[in-house]
Amino acid sequence: MKNGQRIEREDRPHRCPGEAYTISDSVCRGRQRVNYPKCNVCLDKVEPKHFNHQQAESKLAMNIFKSYDIRGKYPSEIDELTARKIGTSIAQFFKEENPKAKNIVVGRDMRPSSKPLASALIEGLCTSGLNVVNIGVVATEMTSFAVGNYHYDGGVMVTASHNPAQYNGFKICREQAIPLSFETGIGRIGKLTKQYHPSRGEQLGKVIISDVFSDYKKHVLKFASNLRHLRVVIDAGNGMAGKVIPVICEGLPIEVIPLYFELDGNFPNHEANPLKAENIVDLQSKVRETRAHLGVAFDGDADRCVFVDEMGRAIGCDTVTALISKHLLEREKGATILYDLRSSWAVPEEIRAAGGVPYRERVGHAYMKATLREKKAVFGGELSGHYYFRDNYCSDSGMIAFLMVLDILSAKRVPFSNIISPFKRYYATGEINFEVEDKDAKIEEITRKFSNGKVDHLDGITVEYNDWWFNVRKSNTEPLLRLNLEGKTKELMEKGKRLLMDIIQGKSA
Repeated sequence: MKNGQRIEREDRPHRCPGEAYTISDSVCRGRQRVNYPKCNVCLDKVEPKHFNHQQAESKLAMNIFKSYDIRGKYPSEIDELTARKIGTSIAQFFKEENPKAKNIVVGRDMRPSSKPLASALIEGLCTSGLNVVNIGVVATEMTSFAVGNYHYDGGVMVTASHNPAQYNGFKICREQAIPLSFETGIGRIGKLTKQYHPSRGEQLGKVIISDVFSDYKKHVLKFASNLRHLRVVIDAGNGMAGKVIPVICEGLPIEVIPLYFELDGNFPNHEANPLKAENIVDLQSKVRETRAHLGVAFDGDADRCVFVDEMGRAIGCDTVTALISKHLLEREKGATILYDLRSSWAVPEEIRAAGGVPYRERVGHAYMKATLREKKAVFGGELSGHYYFRDNYCSDSGMIAFLMVLDILSAKRVPFSNIISPFKRYYATGEINFEVEDKDAKIEEITRKFSNGKVDHLDGITVEYNDWWFNVRKSNTEPLLRLNLEGKTKELMEKGKRLLMDIIQGKSA
C-alpha cells in the first residue's frame, strides 16, 4: 500500500524464480520476448492476466486436502493463488521434517490447468528457499522414480489422475518416494495453507530443468527380460500414456496399436478411468478387430492400468495381481505379497500355492506402500489397478505392470485367456457404489445384521462365511459406500448381492 492506495502490478518490481535481485517491467517483458528459461515457471510476469502476490487472504476449500492427495475443481476450489500457497506450505512441511531438505521434484500431467498450477506451485516452493527440479510433462510414477533414483528430498505431481477435466490437484511424496497421506503430512499442509502468511526464504530456490525419460526407460525395462513379438492395443485415454508408451516401446518387439494417444486434458473420447466398463468399450472392439494378443487401458496420469484378453474380455485387477505374484515367486520363493481386502479369495490361494506369503491390507496407495516397506514385500496389487513393486522404490507403476504382463505372455506362448482361466474360479460383483447420507450408521447396521459371520473392520466392514464374503467401505475420495462381494457359485453371489443392496438402499425389513 502507498498513501492508502494499492500498488498496481506495473508499479512494483518483479523477481524471476530462483533469483535474488529484482527486475523492472521492461526487463521482464524483454525476457519473455526471448523466452527466458525461467519464464515458463513464473507467475510474476507483466501480462494482462495478473497474479496478486499481495493477496494473503482468500477462500480456501479445506475439503481439497484428502486422504491420499490434494484435489479439487479448477479454478473454483484450486486456482493459481491456492497452488502458490500450497507450494509454500509444502516447503515449510518438508523443512519441519528435514531441516536439510533442498531439492523437490515437480512434474505435471497434460491437463490445461496443470501448467499454470505447476508454475504457481513452483514459485511457492522457490520463494520458500527450496530448489525445484522441474521434470515437465510426465506420468505420475516418473515423479516418484525421480525422487527415488536421484535421491531428492521429495516430489509433487500436478494431476487429478482419472478425474474429469475440471479437476486438478497434487500428489506428494517425501524422500525415497514415500507418499504422504492425510495422517502423515497432507493434513499438516492443509493447516499451514489455511494459516498462510506470505514470506520468502533467506535465499530463493532455483529451478532446474531435467529430463528423466532415458533413465526411467532403463529402469522399467529391467522388469521385462524375455519379450517376444506381441500385438497390443493400448488405450491412453488422451492421458500421459500417450507420451510415455512410445518412448518405452521404441526398440522393443511390440506392435502397438494406439488408441487416443493425443495428449488432451479435456478427454474428448472418454473419461480416463479404465475401471468403468464404458471407458474400455473401444479398446475391447479394437482388440477383436485387430486380433491382438491383448489390450491395456491406462488412466489419466498413467499409474494405473486395466487389461483385456485376446477376446476383448476385461480381466479383473485382482486376477492380474495373482498372475504377477506367481511370476515373481518363481524367482523369489517365500516372498511376501500384498493384496487389498477387496481381492478375490483366489489371490491369497494362488500366492500360497506358489510358495509365497499373502498379506491382506486396507485400500489406498499410502497404506499399501507403507506396508510394502514394513513387510519387505516384493509386490502388491489393488483392485483399482495400482501395482506396487519393492524394486521400484516401493511405489506403484502401471508401466512396469504392463511390461511384466507382456513378459509373462512372451514366456507362456499361449493365449492370455488360457493363462488367467485357472484364477477365475469364483464369482464377484465387482465394485458397486451407493450414495448414502449417513455412511457410518449404515455400516453399523450391516455389522449388527451379519454378526454371525467372521467380521473385521480393517477397512469398513468385511464379513466372511464358508462360501461367500463381502466388504462395505467408505470411499476416501467421494461421498459413497462401496460394496464388493464374492461367492463360490453365481447363485450365492447374486443372492448376497440382492441382500446387501436392499440393506444399503434401505429396502430391507
